Amino acid sequence: MNNNYYAIIMAGGIGSRFWPISRTSHPKQFIDILGTGKTLIQNTYERFLKVCPKENIYVVTNENYTDLVKQQLPDMADNQILTEPVMRNTAPCVAYGCFKIESLNPDAAIVVAPSDHLILDEAAFITAIEKSLKTASENDLLITLGIKPSRPDTGYGYIQYTDETLNDDFHKVKTFTEKPTLELAKTFIQSGDFLWNAGIFVWSAKAIVDSFNQHLPEMHEIFAEARSVYNTDEEKTFVHKVYQRCINISIDYGIMEKAPNVYVLPSEFGWSDLGTWASIYQLAEKDYVGNAVIPADKVIMYDSSNCMVNVPEGKLVIIKGLHDFIVVESDNILMISPRSEEQGVKQVVADVKQQFGTKYV
Repeated sequence: MNNNYYAIIMAGGIGSRFWPISRTSHPKQFIDILGTGKTLIQNTYERFLKVCPKENIYVVTNENYTDLVKQQLPDMADNQILTEPVMRNTAPCVAYGCFKIESLNPDAAIVVAPSDHLILDEAAFITAIEKSLKTASENDLLITLGIKPSRPDTGYGYIQYTDETLNDDFHKVKTFTEKPTLELAKTFIQSGDFLWNAGIFVWSAKAIVDSFNQHLPEMHEIFAEARSVYNTDEEKTFVHKVYQRCINISIDYGIMEKAPNVYVLPSEFGWSDLGTWASIYQLAEKDYVGNAVIPADKVIMYDSSNCMVNVPEGKLVIIKGLHDFIVVESDNILMISPRSEEQGVKQVVADVKQQFGTKYV
């Protein structure tokens, strides 16, 4: 195993589209949302144990989730759990992790990935990551993994690539497009040179630090300033103070869309970002009329089809005459919504917060 290989797991989000299962106090990355016996962050961590030494894996998360990370990943040392005092999107999160690793090992190659994605073909995933880490170690470039699209999905970002390749596998990126309209998504699929943006990045520590200097110089200055305190007792206090100065921007907007040295590796490893209840429905086991019920021990369905049902274990639930609905209960909240309107969950959460405060979110 290569000691210069590192992984950063981004685990600071609140997963509001999975409300009411995912709450601010206990978001989806810490939940066994598919009923597999392991939470999403545990699965992510175990995948990276096959890529790099366990002491080279870092989690960046909100300060409020420190205890959850420690409970679920007990092998992680305190200095591997990097905490954010405020939510500032992915660019500051990536900067913090990468600058800290660069100060430890200037020769590091780093994979950065979300904590809450599903990977069905783990062997193919590990092959793609190792190939990318090797290429990133040998070249001054930023790599992103692109997923070969199976449908014109409007929930994903898209990456367009050119015929220019490196090592026959990595294609030069032409454009990034955030969630397109259905018509545009169909055009992308037909053209054959677009991939879904998986939000998984690979680069050398040097390449990403240089890119921050070039494209987000203020942020570069903030985290370069902290070089004297990384991996000391003063790190957390100092970083939490300077973090407030960071702008709220994603790594995609801040760097990937601007940098001239971005390459994509077209990949197929059974990926889903588990972004919505629809993605869970697609992956879950279904009965003969298309109902996905998690857990299924005490749910009885009459004359109902194509429903996504997620209710507390042991709760007796009877559903009659319901078709194409989401039924989700968690603690003191029950949500029943047409499956076709699941993209509106974020708005529902905002309305609940406005009417009832933060107690229910």
